[in-house]
Amino acid sequence: MNQKKAILVVSFGTSHLDTLEHTIGAIERDMKAAFPEYRLYRAFTSRKIVQKLKCTKKIEIDTVAEALERMLADGIETVLVQPTYIMNGNENDSMLEVLMEYASRFQRMRVGKPLLSSPDDYKKAVHAVMEAADLKEDEALVMMGHGTNHHANAAYPTLEYTFHLLGYRQVLVGTLGGFPSLGDVMGKLAVSDYRKVRLMPFLLVAGGHAKNDMVGGEGSWKCELEAAGYEVNVVLKGLGEIEGIRRIFQEHIEEIR
Repeated sequence: MNQKKAILVVSFGTSHLDTLEHTIGAIERDMKAAFPEYRLYRAFTSRKIVQKLKCTKKIEIDTVAEALERMLADGIETVLVQPTYIMNGNENDSMLEVLMEYASRFQRMRVGKPLLSSPDDYKKAVHAVMEAADLKEDEALVMMGHGTNHHANAAYPTLEYTFHLLGYRQVLVGTLGGFPSLGDVMGKLAVSDYRKVRLMPFLLVAGGHAKNDMVGGEGSWKCELEAAGYEVNVVLKGLGEIEGIRRIFQEHIEEIR
């Protein structure tokens, strides 16, 4: 192994250790296997999650700046940075700002793209999701994304369009904090013939948003859909658990090697 080459995997993070192991952990394990000549480092961009893990679980995770400082101390010269973000939104912008401050301190630094960065990425993600969803003929698939006030929120309607373009017209994509909303999704469901809904997160991890906002108590998407008369079947699986999704991140590393 060339100890001077490394991959830094940057994730928003999660304090839910079950989904952490099955999603971010799985992505990192796959990368380690695919690129054995690179050392692997981990960073989370959510300071709140980093602090929570430290205080409640005694687990220390680096921020991006801390990880880069650690790599410099370890004598790393070539850095490939691969974010596990869904889109080129606020988190990716913030990560790039930090990387710019450190770029000149390494001999070479390259940055991979988030999950949905090209038309091919969308198509590959759609096929990967459909393979994992195991949808029945009489079911609609409703996917819950996070949503953002960043213009990158356009990724969600683009994603739904791509599902339909590839023949999966029974798939609807909504967001917690952007467009389309759950109301928009339910409006489309109301004019369809579907009475059964498979509910799945379009989130890297199946953490707090999936467990609370999607399938939790009153006000959750599951409760709202059931109150509207739909039979709801939940797939509590983060995108990081899907092999085809993990493969897209690997391809993005290949592009920058």
